[in-house]
Amino acid sequence: MPKSASELKPVLFVLTSVNVKGDTGLPTGFNVAEVTHPLEKLQAAGIQVEFASPQGGAAPPDGMEDLSDPVIARYWNDAVFRHAIANTLCLDDVDPSRYSAIFFAGGHGTMWDFPDSAAAHRAIREIDAAGGIVSAVCHGPAALVNARRADGSLLVAGKRLAAFTDGEEEEVQATAIVPFLLASTLTQRGALHQNTPNWSDNVVVDGRLITGQNPQSAAHLGLVLRDALLA
Repeated sequence: MPKSASELKPVLFVLTSVNVKGDTGLPTGFNVAEVTHPLEKLQAAGIQVEFASPQGGAAPPDGMEDLSDPVIARYWNDAVFRHAIANTLCLDDVDPSRYSAIFFAGGHGTMWDFPDSAAAHRAIREIDAAGGIVSAVCHGPAALVNARRADGSLLVAGKRLAAFTDGEEEEVQATAIVPFLLASTLTQRGALHQNTPNWSDNVVVDGRLITGQNPQSAAHLGLVLRDALLA
């Protein structure tokens, strides 16, 4: 029997705390479209969302040049949203049992602080073990590279998933900037990476793992996550 939103625990959105791409001095942060578009789909269904980041406090936004996007513009002008991303929970302080799902938004900053975050790994492991959903979009699956299940196995091993492709990384001229190529590394970890043409909407569901390829996949991922939570 389908659930109602009021029965659900919140979804934890995790944003990067990194605001510079390595030692380049180039600004980065969380991709605003990859937060606002899934957020819109969940909130429209009455599903609660909370925000966290590896360091807590203000999460640095990237992609604010796209205020022509009505979803981004609406949230950017929303004082509640702005307060939430300026006051994220520190992942170390998060109690994973409070959440029905965890979602890792992308943005290049994630490539530096998500892969080795013990707090992210703990949240993933405990939410997965409790039967919750693990989800991520674009560079957000950087959090999954080293994540393990409660039995010690790699979370992504043998799992179909989507993530920012090596071709997309090349197209944005970041292959020499990022510390590793995300799609290739996930494949090395045993993931079955589902590659589609650059910038195409690609969301992959494998059990309770829901992933999307790029910003163009963010709204679609929000719908799929919503439907999985309410099923």
